Amino acid sequence: MTGCRPFVGYGSGPGRAAVENYKEMKDLSKDSVNRLVVGEDGDGQRIDNFLQKLLKGVPKSHIYRILRSGEVRRNRGRVGPEARLAAGDELRIPPIRTAAPSLRRAIPPAGVLAVPPVLYEDDALIALDKPAGLAVHGGSGIAYGIIERLRHARPDARFLELVHRLDRDTSGVLLVAKKRGALTGLHAQLREGRVDKRYFVLVRGKWRDAVRRVELALETWVTGDGERRVRVDREGRVARTVFRRVKTWPDLDPPLSLLEAELETGRTHQIRVHLTHLGYPLAGDDKYGDFAWNKVLSKQGLKRMFLHAHRIRFAHPVEGREIVVESPLAPDLAQFVARLDVVASDD
Repeated sequence: MTGCRPFVGYGSGPGRAAVENYKEMKDLSKDSVNRLVVGEDGDGQRIDNFLQKLLKGVPKSHIYRILRSGEVRRNRGRVGPEARLAAGDELRIPPIRTAAPSLRRAIPPAGVLAVPPVLYEDDALIALDKPAGLAVHGGSGIAYGIIERLRHARPDARFLELVHRLDRDTSGVLLVAKKRGALTGLHAQLREGRVDKRYFVLVRGKWRDAVRRVELALETWVTGDGERRVRVDREGRVARTVFRRVKTWPDLDPPLSLLEAELETGRTHQIRVHLTHLGYPLAGDDKYGDFAWNKVLSKQGLKRMFLHAHRIRFAHPVEGREIVVESPLAPDLAQFVARLDVVASDD
């Protein structure tokens, strides 16, 4: 995959310092043992994850086999899949062969891999303004997501990893780490609930409370078609959302409300499921919303889910200072809100 790179140095023994250059799977010897020195970007990473990134195209089962058989050594000793690496560790990797692809991936035409606008950037991280309709990473039927585009645009970057994810139809602030330390630091903040994430949502109904804190446990389940869904279930995992009223259009048919949703937990589809359960379906939500209403909204100009990640606040993972990044409401959503104002004023 273009832009996915191992973060290693090369050396002949544990005492040799890691170098700035690195090589990809195609540069590793397929006929003799490889010896690599782990660089700073590999510090703290599990060896199985490290090897999966390094050995692109090699099945996970094979990577675990060479680890468990002792063919992979760290500092001349056997090592298990769960072991964490340290900068300066020497890895011994056996000759690895992969099946050559029958066709080389075509180079995409110019403009196809455009990167979203940068809202904030420093040596540790990037905040992008993600548009709706663009997946954050490649997958089934998607060759290039945002992270692949970013790596393609910055071929010299040694480390670029998503800090979190946004659904394909969600727009707004998306964080990318430029250093492993930044990634692990931000992940720790997310786990501990120290990242303040806010979204704008448009719902059907007149929202009466200025502020409302919702705590409803959520359970994930899989449909007969293999699609993952979420529902409210008292036996599920606790999920907390704080909703703040921004604006209402009580005289429209149906009445509508613009809310700010603050995530106190980060469960899958949390905002969408909480709103539907409360009787305020999210506009344009094709999984949990009002499908008949969605068709009406589409004719009125809203072609996607009204969910926008407008603000994120966190402690800088390296410097410790507070960082606040904001994304203005996406143009298509802003235009729809402006249309509501016009319609409301004419009534």
